[in-house]
Amino acid sequence: MSWFEHGDSKIYYEEEGVGEPLLLLPGWAGTIQELTPLRIALQSKYRVIAADLPGSGKSEPQPRDYTASYFHDDARAFLALLNHLGAEPAHLVGFSDGGEYALVMAVTKPEAVRSIVAWGSAGKMEAPPGMLDAFANLIDAPMEPMKEFAEYLKAAYGEDNARLMLRSFTRALGEIIDAGGDVSRSKAGQIKCPALLITGEHDFLATPALVSDMAGAIPAGEFVEVKDASHPIHHERPDYLIPLIVDWLSKL
Repeated sequence: MSWFEHGDSKIYYEEEGVGEPLLLLPGWAGTIQELTPLRIALQSKYRVIAADLPGSGKSEPQPRDYTASYFHDDARAFLALLNHLGAEPAHLVGFSDGGEYALVMAVTKPEAVRSIVAWGSAGKMEAPPGMLDAFANLIDAPMEPMKEFAEYLKAAYGEDNARLMLRSFTRALGEIIDAGGDVSRSKAGQIKCPALLITGEHDFLATPALVSDMAGAIPAGEFVEVKDASHPIHHERPDYLIPLIVDWLSKL
């Protein structure tokens, strides 16, 4: 059990394995525990540093006040963590927001990043009409496809904190989208390391169109669309995702 403080954030992380450093990041409101099968698959060849995102899992602050700059703020925090641990350059492997951080990190400090694997991450934020409002009210009025996630949030963070998290998070996303949605897409050409961007066929957040566009703009980018999967591919298709990641990394 280890902690790293950077600005207002206190990041919880765990280390295991030996070899080249690899930073593993879950998605928003998730935890490193849900990535255990992938961690086990990687630790025989890599020094895996698995970290909860600020405001999620065991990392603080909670509940967090998200701002429109949070992707870049957190990317700098994780770059500082790698530097602190003497783990540069590192492979970056992340889901959703974790993958977005990886892309921003590669733009911000290219020499600190050896490669990127991200699923459910597009370098740009878009949302179908009404989705942000529905997400902000998920605790009190959960929409059918998200009821299980709403129950998870309440169990993991408590109903009041989950409500505050969602409203702050969606407000920040709304500000990003209103400003054009760019997170790292406009600077994709500056990402010099190999990058594998993966998304599900039915992902309505990081759509195949958005992710393939981002991958195509990265000089050494590759794109994979996973059939019969939506956003959390690591839950829906671990049998496909884990070997894909391990095999791709082994060829670098």
